[in-house]
Amino acid sequence: MRGLNQIIAVTLLNLRNLPQRVGSSVVAVVGVAAVVLVFAAVLSMSKGFERTMISAGSEDTAIIIRSGSTSEMSSGLSNEQTLIVANAPGVLKDGDTPIVSAELYVIVDVKKKSNNIDANVPFRGVQASAFDVRRNVEISEGRMFETGKNEILVGRAAQTEFQGLDVGSTIQFGQTEWAIVGTFEAGGSVSESELWTDVRVLQGAYRRGNSFQTVRVKLESPESLEILEANLKDDPRIDPDVMSEREFYSSQAQQLTQFIKLVGYPLTILMSIGAIFGALNSMYSSVTVRGKEIATLRALGFGPIPVVVSTIVESTLLALIGGLLGGALAFLVFNGFQVSTLNGASFSQVVFDFAVTPDLLADGMRVAMIIGVIGGFFPAIRAARLPVAQALREL
Repeated sequence: MRGLNQIIAVTLLNLRNLPQRVGSSVVAVVGVAAVVLVFAAVLSMSKGFERTMISAGSEDTAIIIRSGSTSEMSSGLSNEQTLIVANAPGVLKDGDTPIVSAELYVIVDVKKKSNNIDANVPFRGVQASAFDVRRNVEISEGRMFETGKNEILVGRAAQTEFQGLDVGSTIQFGQTEWAIVGTFEAGGSVSESELWTDVRVLQGAYRRGNSFQTVRVKLESPESLEILEANLKDDPRIDPDVMSEREFYSSQAQQLTQFIKLVGYPLTILMSIGAIFGALNSMYSSVTVRGKEIATLRALGFGPIPVVVSTIVESTLLALIGGLLGGALAFLVFNGFQVSTLNGASFSQVVFDFAVTPDLLADGMRVAMIIGVIGGFFPAIRAARLPVAQALREL
């Protein structure tokens, strides 16, 4: 109990003397704030992209692509194969009609609003049941495209990010002119980065004959995925890869999120090293300024452990203040900030928001705490080992 009282007393004394060391303390706080700000900003890109991709996925919806395909772009299915999928066990039916959407996926050039540069935008041909297969997709402006016509539905995120996609306007891809008749929302998922039209019209416009690339099916239950997969694997007429939407989009997001983390974590480590030196400088300065106080306390009977603990507490407190400042700035500046980036898996633009999530902020505070503890440890050891007589003579 006596030791705890000494720790509290010395810590309070240190904190009361902070105004005397405001310059070095501010340097330490700003250094840690910069680390947490960059850490949260970089990784919020990964979090936002991953959330946008995975939020489009559902466990009771399956995607069927050609075996070995790494994305929809590299897949290919015949009309006969899509019918085999539609009539397979495990597919949910509305009466006698399977809830299925056989789809075609092409890339078109649309200029970005931000820089007027062409970007690869996904243009998806879907069947009428596409809205039944996907969850949280609804028309928010205009109307549904009509079957057999050159009409487009535009995802809300694509409309925000790219030029010429307002409802009522027309846009030309190749030799074909398309009328934009509506906008749809999909809960902020990757689907909102796409343009949709009737799959048969898209097949004709891009000379794809009667071919498709994917089939989306609504499952009777998440457990029906295994039944569907086993049945299709046993059918010699089709060689498919079968996975849930969530699994598919998770795999599509993996490449970019890993790259961002590969950049983000080393950058955070390098900046943390700099912040640690800033904290070390601040705490060594603190120990030097308080040398006489420390020596006096030691002469009065205070042990070395309270001096060590109080110094580390001071350093950690300064680091946590910096962490809170950096986290707050990251949240205010970056959370919800909309950008588009190229998804390497599909070679198309995905529009997403940065996401400064609570767990990301918690990770940032842990980084700040580590910096504070390391930054205060060595100065604390020096303060505890400072000979009383020498300290009193020097000061």
